[in-house]
Parts: sequence; C-alpha cells; structure tokens
Amino acid sequence: MPIAENALVECVPNFSNGRDPEVIRAITDAIETVAGITLLDVDPGDATNRTVVTLVGSPADAVEAAFRGIQAAQKSIDMQNHSGAHPRMGATDVCPFVPVSGIDMQGCAQLAAQLGERVGKELGIPVFLYERAATQPERANLATVRQGEYEGLQAKLQDPEWSPDFGPSAWSESIARSGATVIGARPFLVAYNVNLNTKNTRKAMKIAALVREKGIIRREKGEIVRDADGNAVRDPGMFKCVKGIGWFIEEYDCCQVSINFTDHTVSAIHDVVDAIRRVADKEGVVVTGSELVGLIPLECMVNAGRHYLTRQGLNPGAPEAELVQVAIRSLGLDDLKPFDPNQAIIERRIRTDGDLVKLTCRDFTDLLSSSSPAPGGGSVAALCGAMATGLAAMVGSLTTGKKGYEEQWQAMDEMAIAAQELREAYLTDVDADTDAFNQIMAAFALPNKSDDEKKARETAIKTATLNATDVPLRVLERTNLALDCIETALMGNKNARSDAGVAALTAWACAEGAWYNVCINLQGLKDKTVTHVYKVRADTALTQVTERVQDISDRVRSELG
Repeated sequence: MPIAENALVECVPNFSNGRDPEVIRAITDAIETVAGITLLDVDPGDATNRTVVTLVGSPADAVEAAFRGIQAAQKSIDMQNHSGAHPRMGATDVCPFVPVSGIDMQGCAQLAAQLGERVGKELGIPVFLYERAATQPERANLATVRQGEYEGLQAKLQDPEWSPDFGPSAWSESIARSGATVIGARPFLVAYNVNLNTKNTRKAMKIAALVREKGIIRREKGEIVRDADGNAVRDPGMFKCVKGIGWFIEEYDCCQVSINFTDHTVSAIHDVVDAIRRVADKEGVVVTGSELVGLIPLECMVNAGRHYLTRQGLNPGAPEAELVQVAIRSLGLDDLKPFDPNQAIIERRIRTDGDLVKLTCRDFTDLLSSSSPAPGGGSVAALCGAMATGLAAMVGSLTTGKKGYEEQWQAMDEMAIAAQELREAYLTDVDADTDAFNQIMAAFALPNKSDDEKKARETAIKTATLNATDVPLRVLERTNLALDCIETALMGNKNARSDAGVAALTAWACAEGAWYNVCINLQGLKDKTVTHVYKVRADTALTQVTERVQDISDRVRSELG
C-alpha cells in the first residue's frame, strides 16, 4: 500500500546504556530536536544496562529522529567498556520500525533500509537488516543476527557471509567504539489480558493453550500429553501470531488469559476475545472483561467496534468515537479499572483534533465572520466535504437493517465505512488549510535584507505556497471519492433521498471552493511548469465532480419533484 499523507510509525531504538542519566538524556534530547516526534516512553534498565526508547511520528520524522538518536549514542557510548545482562551488538543495539496507521510492513521495511543506508554511510556503523526488512532469510531472526554479540563482532565482520547490509565491514577504532546496529521492521505488539471469573489456574492455562498458536495439549488435570518419543504434543491452535498463557493475578483475585498479539493484522483482538468466551463457556468459566497492557493502535479499536455493531445487525460505518466506545464496552476494557482511550490508543496520545475542528458551530462561524483572514474559504470547502460524507454515512446507517433493502445492506455498510474515513480526512484539512495559510504569512514575514536572507525567504515562500496549494487540491480530488459514496447512498432508504441530494450539492460546494483556492494560490508561483501541472489536475477533478453532481441532482429532482 502507498504511504498515506498522515501515516504514523512507531520506532523503538534500544541503546546500550541504562545507568548514566546524562548519556540517556543526551540521546533523548537529540531525538526530541525533531519537532514532529512524540517521545512516548524512555525505559532504562540498570541490570541490562540498556534503555528502550519509544517514539512516534510521521515516517520521515521517525527516520530523522532515529538517526539523531543513533548519532548521539555513537558519541556518548563506548562499547569497549560496556557490560550488561541483555544481549547487544552496539551502542544502538536494535532499531525496529513498527507500522501504526497509514503505512504497512513493506513501507516500514523501506524506512529501515533508508535509515540503515544513512547510518552506514554517514556514521560509518555496520548495519544489519532484520525481521521484515531482512535481505536474507537467515537474518530475519534477531537472535541469529546478534549471535556472538559485541565481543564476536570483529570475527563476524571477517566472515563474507556476514557482510553488513550497509556500512563498513573492516574493523576499525570507530567500530570498536560503536559496535554494529541492527535495524528492521516488525509488527506492533499488543499485550492484552482477558479476565476470568475463576481462580483455577489450570482452566486458564487450558483456555490459553486452545486459542494460542501451537499450544501444548494437556489432559484434564493439567498433565502434558506426550507422543511415543516423549515429546509434548502440540495443537496448531486457533489463531496465528497469538501467544498466550493462563495465570492467577493476586491483585485482581482472579485468573487471566494473558495474550501477546505479535501481529494484530493476522489475528484480530475481538476475534480472539470472542473465541476465549466460547472456550471458557465450555469450561464453565465466564469472561468478565479484559485489560490492555501498554498502548494499542486505533485500528484495533475501530475494527472491534465495527465487528460488534455488525453482529448487532447495525451499520458499522459509525463515527470513530462511537466505534471506540462500542469496542470498550464489548471487550469489557473497563472491567478492572477505568479505560481512558485518550491515553491507551497510540494515535490519541499524539494527535488531537485541530483548533478549528474543536470549535462549536457558533464559535467557528463567529471566527469565520471576524476580521481574521483565516479560517477562510479553503477551510470551509473542507468542512463542506466533511458534511457531505457525513450525510452519506447517515443514509447508509438508515438503510442497513431496514426491511425491503436487504440487497443493499452490504453495500451500505461498506459505503458508510468509506464515508467516515473520508470525513475524518476532510476534518483534518479544515485545520490544515488554515495552517498552510499561516505558513505563507510567516514566510513573507522573514527578514529580507541580505542576499542570503532574500534567498531563504524566497525558498520559504515557494515551499509554503506549494503546501497551501496541495491542501485544497487533495480536498478537490478527494471529492470524487465522496461522490462514489453519495451515489451508493442514492440506492438507500428513500426517506433519506433529500439527504443524499444535499450531500451531492455540499460536495459540489466543497470541490468548487477547493478549486478556487488552488487557483488563487497558483498565482503566487513563478514556476509555470508546476503551475500547469496543478491546474490540469484541478480542472480535471472539478469537471468530473460537476458532471456527476449535475447527474445526481437531476435524479433527485425527478424523484422529489
């Protein structure tokens, strides 16, 4: 999949120092010089002499922050003096990229290769790629790559089969100090516990063994079943990429099935919880709820919400906030303690609604009608897109489950989900358009005296103007996708036909208004080649939208008139 414009990636570099606060601070300070990064966690360990840092940001920002952290570690950590309980190869031992949203594993593997090439070239550190970024099958396993650790690195580099993917292979004083770094891509790991109404650990262990991947088969009393050679017999288990055990938690006075989802895109959390409920019921055990340990991607919660709405026969194309609440209630995530989605969901920790989107209708229109030049027509155009897709999703929800429309239910479900995703994108651009305008104003305000200042100012103005053109252009081009949803809505509940018609008209206002903003921003660009490309794209999109809206309007008028 292509990397989305608002993609988020997690990066978890592990640095070989967990005892010196000044060294750790130097590394994290370097990471935080990247403005677009959110530092979620810094976890130093004394015995391991290792610090695990968790950061999140856009793909480009995550790569830059990781590079600066690795660079700082190279300067402040000397592996010749390092010792600790944890296996390690270098000052920055391992650095995986983890997809959060808008990017897949292949995209993260590409980020790993980009970072690896830069670390090898600019810092002179040997880099091995592992997990999903591995260039050779035998290097996928981190333990294999790290075998021999730092002490065996010099000999390893002399072996042609272990030539690094990037950076030098000849031993040097610099490598003696920094060691090697292992960079890769892996799935997001979700740690999740399912609460049981029993204190019987054997039952919890049996339930875990049945649902996890490759569970050991046990007899009724917990005895391991063995084959003729004495080896434990393993069941393939119900779910791949799921590790699980059963245990008793004294603090909660109950047993839990403790699950690690090593790839939640392979086995969904809600599917595993549902299976545990079925298996537990056969054991006479009740699932009372569940507990999240750490963070969870928004995708997991949204998918769970859609799953449980679908089971109820309702349209799964609900707003994101509603889906999250449905997931919390259905999974019982507040069974043991209050569950705060703004703290537990990784995207919520680092992204909130923009200043304009958070306003009430009155406050927004008050600001709009003031002497402030922003928000302006671009933000209003994006808001029109959000309202148009919101209406389309509403028609879908009013159709699913309604008698007489059974053949349309699935199409309405799919359409409403797509409409909600488009609505979220439009809402983001309500603030993005105003932010882009403010960046232009800031660029024009730069000093303009010396030749260097004039050149820097001119470059800043061009960059800001291109960005201010990109925002309404994507709003405009997205409107054809919105019309796909609206055309599907026309097959829905006839009592909502006027709503579908208003959605089309509002979408047209969105597109026309976005086109105006593209054109006015293009007047500030001197590069006529770039201007021509933008103008052709804008004209093409607007022509398509206008023709489609006219057709929809004619159909609605004929039905209602």
